[in-house]
Amino acid sequence: MVFWFLLVSLMPASPFAQGPVVLILGDSLSAGYGIDLERGWVALLEQRLQASGLPHQVVNASLSGETSGGGLTRLPALLERHRPAVVVIELGANDGLRGLGLDRLRANLESMIAHAKTAGARVLLIGVRLPPNYGAAYTQGFQGVFSALAQGYGLPLVPDLLQGVAEEWDLMQADALHPTAEAQPRLLDNLWTALEPLLLETAQALGRRDGP
Repeated sequence: MVFWFLLVSLMPASPFAQGPVVLILGDSLSAGYGIDLERGWVALLEQRLQASGLPHQVVNASLSGETSGGGLTRLPALLERHRPAVVVIELGANDGLRGLGLDRLRANLESMIAHAKTAGARVLLIGVRLPPNYGAAYTQGFQGVFSALAQGYGLPLVPDLLQGVAEEWDLMQADALHPTAEAQPRLLDNLWTALEPLLLETAQALGRRDGP
């Protein structure tokens, strides 16, 4: 997936003349780990945008294994290059699996939110639920980081990207961490309700809505 990011990084900047940009900053759940990229939820999002008549262009800057710290390091250059109207932050799962301190996780996510908002982008925050073997205190605190940030900054939140997927063994790969290709439409549905209003707002703001 590093090669995929390099390709994205080398692409020309995405001018608004080509449609407002949706920047996906995520980990393996958004990078299509273990499946064909064209079957991942990000590729399905591009198809849904076209079908909905929305003018947005999608830039997927997700990397397998990415952490909130790594995303924070990469985000300023991505904001400058692509000038996104919407930033989808899908990071934190790898921090949680590694037992990163919750204060550090919150600080990283908060900094990313601040960078995106300063750049004029609307932000969608996406979380996941950790396995119960990490203990109730940590798993609840982990979820609390996302909900507190969403409330504090007035952001839409998808609390669990894998809702209805992680519980179904036939929708998860053998590692029990990554969803299968068949699960990707559910992932998109899980976030679409929160993402669609941001897309409509940015399309209307730019006077670029050309569909139903």
